Amino acid sequence: MVVRNKQRLVAQSFYQKEGIDYEETFAPIARLEAIRILLAFAASKGFKLQQMNVKSAFLNGFIEEEVYVGQPPDFESARFPDRVYKLRKALYGLKQAPRASYARLKSFLLKSGFVMGLVDKTLFLLSRGGDTTIVRIYVDDIIFGGSSHALVFSFAEQMSREFEMSLMGELQFFLGLHIKQGLEDSSLSLRGFSDADHAGCRIDR
Repeated sequence: MVVRNKQRLVAQSFYQKEGIDYEETFAPIARLEAIRILLAFAASKGFKLQQMNVKSAFLNGFIEEEVYVGQPPDFESARFPDRVYKLRKALYGLKQAPRASYARLKSFLLKSGFVMGLVDKTLFLLSRGGDTTIVRIYVDDIIFGGSSHALVFSFAEQMSREFEMSLMGELQFFLGLHIKQGLEDSSLSLRGFSDADHAGCRIDR
């Protein structure tokens, strides 16, 4: 079964040459400072932040280059053992896989009505009827929340229909940060395990 053996479907570290097998490889990554700003903003607005993970994220991106891979071990065709596969989507190990994955997520969010940040390309906002939904992408992890529970729930459903997702619930741990979200006062208690200078700080509305 492909699902059980998807680890075999990788690029197998074969050599890629720029301009032939790949062009651009850069994919925006949210900085820790940007995550902290998002937490402060959510606390000030009383947003409850949630977290989800895109399963096998690098397998979702479409590639524009013409790339071929050999047949995976134990999955060789008995009829055509010398043939190769032409890729339509990215695989883990391809240099353009992170960029292709981000491009797929970005395209879906923009089609869903979100607006991408002018400076921070990992931040997306959706305004609808006076309510706001905020989304931040960090590779295959997504932090999201907003002023409307219905909009936030709708976003989670949309993502689950488009991608295979793991809904992880309320945001608690992220990039070495421990986030404790208040139940009634909508406050966030933030402790940075990786940054002693900010350890123990508290962000309240």
